[in-house]
Amino acid sequence: MVRSPMRGLYATVAVLCLGPLAAGCGGDSRAAEPGEILLQSRAVPGPDPFTASTVTAGAPAALPAVASAPKSPSGAGVTLRTVSGATPGLYAGTQEEAACDIGRQAGLLAADKHKAKAFAEAVGVERSGVAAFLRGLTPVVLRADVRVTGHGFHDGSAVARQSVLQAGTAVLVDEFGAPRVRCASGAPLRQPVAIRTALVNKGEPWTGYRADRVIVIKPAAQAVNNLLLVSAIDNGWIERPSGTEGEEDARPAVFPPVDPDEVFADPTPTDPDGAADPAGAEGATPQPPVEPAPFEPAAPEPPVEPEVPAAPQPDLPADPDQGVPDLVEPEPADPGPTAGSEAGPEQDPVGADPVAPAGPDQETLPEADELPR
Repeated sequence: MVRSPMRGLYATVAVLCLGPLAAGCGGDSRAAEPGEILLQSRAVPGPDPFTASTVTAGAPAALPAVASAPKSPSGAGVTLRTVSGATPGLYAGTQEEAACDIGRQAGLLAADKHKAKAFAEAVGVERSGVAAFLRGLTPVVLRADVRVTGHGFHDGSAVARQSVLQAGTAVLVDEFGAPRVRCASGAPLRQPVAIRTALVNKGEPWTGYRADRVIVIKPAAQAVNNLLLVSAIDNGWIERPSGTEGEEDARPAVFPPVDPDEVFADPTPTDPDGAADPAGAEGATPQPPVEPAPFEPAAPEPPVEPEVPAAPQPDLPADPDQGVPDLVEPEPADPGPTAGSEAGPEQDPVGADPVAPAGPDQETLPEADELPR
C-alpha cells in the first residue's frame, strides 16, 4: 500500500487561559514564578514528585525528527504548534505492554490522603474518584517534546508549573488523547498556558532540545476509541483501545496515510481550530493592532459612446446565373478603432458603484472552547 505524508498537523497555539500563568486552567493549584519553563527529562522525577516512578521497563521508542515551527507573527518569541490528540503516530508503545503501572500509581496515591486530595484537585475529580480516573487512562510514550502544565506536590498542595516533557516520556492520556499524568513522578498534567513575559528555562536541557520543536497536544474534538501507536520494536503500527494497558493491542485493519517517521515532518499551520495570537508569541512584547486603511472611492468611468448602426447591405441579384458578388469593404482612411465598434474595448456601465481598495488582512483570535476534562 502506498502511503503519503500527512499534511496540516500543526497550527499556532491560541491563548488558552487569561493571566500570565494560570494554574492549569482549573482546580486549586498554586502558580509558580511567571515566565519559568521547567525542562523535564524523560526518566528524572524532577522537583516535588507526587509519587515514586511507575514507569515499566521496555524498549526505547524510535523517535522521529520534528520540523521547526514557523516564525511567530510578531517576529519574536516562540510560537507553539498544536497537534490533535487523535493524530496517528503521535505516541509510541510496545505491543501488549504498558509503559506505566496504573495499579501501582493508584495505590501510591491512595496511601497518602494529602497527595490524593491535591492530585484530585489538579485533575478536576473528587478524591474518591482518583482510582477510577486513573483506570480510564491509557499508557503511552511521547514521540516529541511536549509543552504541558505540570504539577509538583509542595506544602500539601499541587503547584502548577509550565513544563516541557522530553520525547520518550511515559504518560497516561485520556479519552481525547491528551496527557494527564507523568508516570516518572505521578504528576498531574493539564493543558499549557501561554506566557507573556521573558522565558526562563529551569532544569537541564537534553541533547537535541530546541524550543521551536516543542508541540502542544490539543484534546481531540471527539473521544478517541482507539489510539494508533508506533511500535517501539519494529516501528510499525499498533491499535490500542482507549482505557486499556496493552492487553487488547492489535495491528490496525487499515493503516494511516502517513509513515511513522513523517508524522512531525510538516510544519504547515493549516489546522482550522488554531489561530495566530495577535498579541504575539510567548515571550514577545504585545504589538498594537493595525488600523485599516481609509476608504477612498474609485474615480467614475467615462461615459460610453452611442453605438453607430451598421451600413445597409446591397441587395443580391435576382438572376441565379449571375452568382453572388464578393462583398469587398473599402480600406478605412483611419486604421484606429471606431467609437462604438465591436472591436473596441469594453466599457463599464455608467454609474457603476465605486470600489474600495482592499485593506490589510485583520487577524482575530477565536475564543478558546472549554477544554474537556
